[in-house]
Amino acid sequence: MDALTLGSPDARRVVLFAAGAGGDPERHRPLLKYLAAGGAQVVAPYYERIVPAEATAAQLLARPNGLLSALREHGAPELPVAVIGHSIGGWAALCIAGAVPWTRDGTPMEVPREPRVSRLVLFAPAVAWFGAPGALDAVAVPTLVYAGELDRLTPVEQIRSLTAAPAPVTVNVVPKAGHFSFMNTPPPGAAEDSAFDRNRFLVQLARETQRFLDEPEPPTE
Repeated sequence: MDALTLGSPDARRVVLFAAGAGGDPERHRPLLKYLAAGGAQVVAPYYERIVPAEATAAQLLARPNGLLSALREHGAPELPVAVIGHSIGGWAALCIAGAVPWTRDGTPMEVPREPRVSRLVLFAPAVAWFGAPGALDAVAVPTLVYAGELDRLTPVEQIRSLTAAPAPVTVNVVPKAGHFSFMNTPPPGAAEDSAFDRNRFLVQLARETQRFLDEPEPPTE
């Protein structure tokens, strides 16, 4: 699996990164470089571009399957794994952490799992697939979520549904942010609210993500 890889072999964790519908992790490279400098082995697969609302089941499943293929090929097998995802990449991250997505016709999808996942960080995640009762019951790792106040693709109201998971889930609503505000290089034509300072926010986002990854693991029962 072709992937952007950063960090040293003596890293403390693997950060598995899932890009959004455009499929290009290079659009988040400054964040990924920051996390690599903070002790992570970053593994970020490249994907074909998709339109999630029109994607086939096979195209959707290529996202979590690609994450695990890249992890097996490039990730250190002995390290804990944190997964970070933007938009449909957040959907893929939730899948491998135990969430069960449902298709539009009411059928649960068979998705791969990764037991090494210890933390999730989700930027404007696509969560509409997880509305069925119990869809989030197996998501048991600490989760940090960011939602854009002005996001119309993955609205705040949908994202708040992630708090139904049994894990500790923190949802941060970012004032004046939209769906693409979490990208260092947004797609051409992506509009931003004039009151939103994206560059300043992205520096803050990187620091807060690093702090979350560095928090002590919660005690096991």
